[in-house]
Formats: sequence, structure tokens, C-alpha cells
Amino acid sequence: MLGIIGKRRTPPVLGLDISSTTVKLLELSQSGGRYRVESYAVTSLPVDAVIEKNVNDIEAVSNAIRAIVAQSRTKLKTVAAAVAGSSVITKIIDMPAGLSDDDMEIQLTLEADQYIPYPLDEVAIDFEVQGPSPEHASQVEVLLAACRRETIDARLDAIEGADLNARIMDVEAYAMERSFGLIRKQLDLDLDSLVAIVDIGATMTTLSVLNNGQTIYTREQLFGGKQLTDEIMRRYGLPLEEAGLAKKQGGLPDDYEPEVLEPFREAVVQQVARSLQFFFSSSQFNDVDYIIMAGGVSSMDGLAELVQDKLGTPTAVANPFADMSISSRVNAVALAADAPAMMIACGLALRSFD
Repeated sequence: MLGIIGKRRTPPVLGLDISSTTVKLLELSQSGGRYRVESYAVTSLPVDAVIEKNVNDIEAVSNAIRAIVAQSRTKLKTVAAAVAGSSVITKIIDMPAGLSDDDMEIQLTLEADQYIPYPLDEVAIDFEVQGPSPEHASQVEVLLAACRRETIDARLDAIEGADLNARIMDVEAYAMERSFGLIRKQLDLDLDSLVAIVDIGATMTTLSVLNNGQTIYTREQLFGGKQLTDEIMRRYGLPLEEAGLAKKQGGLPDDYEPEVLEPFREAVVQQVARSLQFFFSSSQFNDVDYIIMAGGVSSMDGLAELVQDKLGTPTAVANPFADMSISSRVNAVALAADAPAMMIACGLALRSFD
């Protein structure tokens, strides 16, 4: 069994988010019920080092992790990382109440082939008791999670290649849930609110819908900020690195905003609307109470306001650090700019306090 849910209390860990184009690191501490950002760093990955959230070049990712640890000046060597939700099979099953963890593990291992469409020697499995079964008083509901070992091993090899110890391998959706707990308090949302978190990264957009603080729906689609970068490269003849810098720092011709940026912003709104329609068509819901914009694209000026205006749903940009104190060694301006993209890293770092 590998802790891909991770139930047990753990010593402090670094949250390490390996996405398609960047590696993000975060270290948190806690004092008097308040969190503090002790260290953080973000670095870019070489092209195709990670493809659609699967590690493709272990050495390149290891080098990026090693660099980001040095940049952050953290002293921690233990890590909580995550695999994409699309890599994980989850199922709620009923089991007899009163079983010890060891007995439950044995029984699940014997029965897992009923639920997992892969040979059991090719998967890592984990479980977590959710509570009493609403249908059978003598049973409990158990969340079973399974992931292909090759997916996990690639991440483990990259982390260990950077001389770190991967103590926890989580699932991105669960890390997002933990960070959402911070956002919910900031926005004073009711616990039973139906909230859509739209995480728009470089190549992938992930919609997570939460009810009572728990994920009830996730969907990934190929769409992200790279489409804007590619259009800048095509229209202005810039190489990739220069196009990326120009997108962030400005300096592009006058026609950039009306002819390139505005169409992309409209495409983001359409993507959010389309993702929500997929959710509505597969559930009993036809509206959400709130939209949280996450991911690097979400920090684009005016984007959340545009989504709110077009879709008619209150919308905010995620900042899990809004109520945290910040160490003097952390660049607070850079952290604020990166905050919407740090939701998963933050959720992983919060595993230190489970």
C-alpha cells in the first residue's frame, strides 16, 4: 500500500506541485491557529518534461526540483506530492464496521480486482474510512483509491533524484479541497454551498465542484495559457521564452490587447461555461453558488469580473495565503502574483497539520 490518500499524521512536509510546465514548492508552519508561509518557489520545466501531467523526463524534473529547493532555502527534506485525478480510480464501498486497518487492508486487497480494471501488481491502492454506511448500520463507507504504479513511480523517482523523501503521494483533487477550506472562510461561504473551482494551467483546465467542502465532480480538458503564448509566438514571430515574458511583462504592439488578449479572455469564459455545462448535464444541479478561479491564467487582470459578468455567478480569484503571515525571506509580491496557481501546493503543504 502506498499512501495515495495518506491517513496518518505526518511530520512537516513540503508541498510539491509538479504540473505540465512548472514545479511549485511551499512550506507552511502554524502558530496560534494561524498559518505562516516559511518558504516558497516556482520554476519552469523544460518543454515536454511533463506531458499532460505525466512525468516524461525524470532527470529534467529532478533537476528542476533540486533548483527550486535551493531557491526556496527550505531545510525540509520530506515532500507531499500529488497525481492528477484522472490518473486515479476511486470508489466508495461498504465494509464491516470494527475492522482494524490491517484487516481492512487484507480484505480490500483480496477484493480490489472487482473494482480496478488493471492487474493488481501494476497499481498502488489506499483506502480511508468515510463514516457509517447510511444503508447498513453494521457497515462503514470506505473510499478506495488506486493509481497505476508507473504514474506514481515516475514522480517518486524524480523527487528522490533531487535527494528528497516523498512521504505522501496525494491526489490533486483532495489537495484542492484542503486549500478550498481556506478560501471558504475568506469568502464566508456556507458549508453547504455548491462551489466550482476552475483551475486553468498552462495546458490543462480542471473543473472541481465541491459541496459541503467535498469534491463531487472533476473534469479535465485540454485548454490553458499556452494557447495565448502560442498565438503571441505566431502573430509576432517571437520564440517561446520571449513570448512568455512578453505575456507577463508587456511590451507587445498596440494590437495585442484587442486582437489577441481579448479573444483569449472570451475563450476562457467559454471554456468555463462549457465545463459547467458538462457538470450540469451529468448531475441534478443546474447552477452553482460561486466560482473560484485558480491556476496561473486566473491572475489575468479583469478575468474573474468578465466571468462573473458573462455567467451571472459570483466569481473570485483564489488566494489561499490571504489570511497567512509571511516569513521575511519570502518575496511577498511574487507570492501574491503566484497565489492562484499555488492551490494544489498549498493543499499538499497543509498535510503537515492533518
